[in-house]
Amino acid sequence: MSLSATIVFVAAVAVAMASPGPAVVSLLARVVALGAGRGSVAFAAGLVLGDVFWFACAVFGVAALAAAAHVIMVALKYLGAAYLAFLGWRLWTPPAAAPAAETPRRQGWGALFGGFSLALANPKTMMFYLALLPTLVDLAALGLPGFLELTLLLIVVYGAVLGGYIAAAGHARRLLAAPAARRAINRGSGTVMLGTAVFVATRR
Repeated sequence: MSLSATIVFVAAVAVAMASPGPAVVSLLARVVALGAGRGSVAFAAGLVLGDVFWFACAVFGVAALAAAAHVIMVALKYLGAAYLAFLGWRLWTPPAAAPAAETPRRQGWGALFGGFSLALANPKTMMFYLALLPTLVDLAALGLPGFLELTLLLIVVYGAVLGGYIAAAGHARRLLAAPAARRAINRGSGTVMLGTAVFVATRR
């Protein structure tokens, strides 16, 4: 793959992923409410994995991959929606400071599924990889080496974008440490999580 095509791909991914959407909003809500700990990193990793999946669909053919992974996709979608709904409900329940300590290792898997299922159901992600990307990159001539190269670039670029959002949201969380402010943040973030859960569960 030429250098110019690679630069176009990286620039397009960076702009698309940096623009606010359901994934970014949900990640920010989680970090502001729960902190920039292991769960938030796992949630971001799930978002990245979802993007890699849709990129693979665009490169190797949507029908074959979607048919092979349909049952798994549906199961992950509802598991992720259930996790996001549970998290939203927890953020609405007192005390306001309790969710801040929620960093057990088992939460990482739930957060990973939550991020992955959100990426699967996100129309912005699907449209980028299945409609816009083929106009920027010659996917038919990409081949496996090119796919692996762009996948690595995708992970690096999207990971850097999400890392920046996590750092910014973590800083905002530290500035709003008062109990009343934290309670309002938790409930606002919980509402975002519940809305995202409904979005994921009802997306076809």
